[in-house]
Parts: sequence; C-alpha cells; structure tokens
Amino acid sequence: MLFIQSLTWLLILMNPLFDFTPQSNLANWNIVDDVVMGGRSFGQFELDKDGHGVFSGNISLENNGGFSSVRYAMPRSDISSYTKFVIRLKGDGKTYQFRAKANRRDFQSYTTYIDTSGDWETIEIPFADLYPVFRGRRLNIENFEGKSAQEIGFLFGNKKPESFKLIIDNIELK
Repeated sequence: MLFIQSLTWLLILMNPLFDFTPQSNLANWNIVDDVVMGGRSFGQFELDKDGHGVFSGNISLENNGGFSSVRYAMPRSDISSYTKFVIRLKGDGKTYQFRAKANRRDFQSYTTYIDTSGDWETIEIPFADLYPVFRGRRLNIENFEGKSAQEIGFLFGNKKPESFKLIIDNIELK
C-alpha cells in the first residue's frame, strides 16, 4: 500500500508534457526557421531509432538569417500546480534556448538559455527564470507566471553558421 501511495505522489509531482517513444506522433511539433524572414537556415525534427526527438539542422547567416526553432503546440493547459519544466536531453555541447508561451497567439515567448554538455542530462527550468522576449529583444514585462501553457519549444541560433543537434527524451512539469 505504501508503494502505491508513493507512486501516486510521484505522478502528482511529475506531469509529462511529452515523453518520446518509437511510436510518438510528431504532428504537433513544427519547425520555424529564419526562412520566414528571408533567411536560409534549415532545421528538422524527427524520431531516432531509440524513439527520442531529434532537433537538428544547419544555421546560415545569409539574408540576415541565423536561427531555427522547433515548437510543440498543445491544448492550453493549467500548470499552476507546478513550478518548473524538467527536460531530459542530450545536446552537442552548444547553447539552446528553451521557450514557453502561455497562449500560442501571444507575441512574446518566455525563454532561458540551456548550455548542453554532450552527455545525457536532466535540466530543470523554474518558471520564474523564463523572461519575455520578442524577435530576440528582451521585453520590460513580468517573467513567466506559470499559470498556463499552450506552446513549448527550443531555438538554436548562436550568430554563426554551424550545424546543431539536440536529442530530447522527455519534457515534464514538476
């Protein structure tokens, strides 16, 4: 009985937003590259043979480009019972942005930087650490409230032409 109570408590503390498996449906994951403004960067998102989400591509600075992003559109969710995003990932040693939106139609995203090590790691991102940005500029409004979420994602763009690869195992709320 104690085991069942402990397991129930753990499920209450952790809420998976997306847990990648070989059968995962990536239909609600979308790539947005700098091509929307004339750039020539290229990103893609697919499942690897182990069922992990893989965000990879090449950044080009041609035509004022320089970024690629992947975004997960989800039903608007009440996340007020949680305080942070927890992500298990393996980067390539480069820096990525994690982004969240309370409402997909908001012009601002709430972001923070993730430095990856090249190894599997678990990153915890407190809601309060996510600050508002629009087109790369920080806005003078409050940080992410953490009441609701409708979109999360990752962005890569380090102001130089290079390839990138971020492998994601799962994304949870805690």
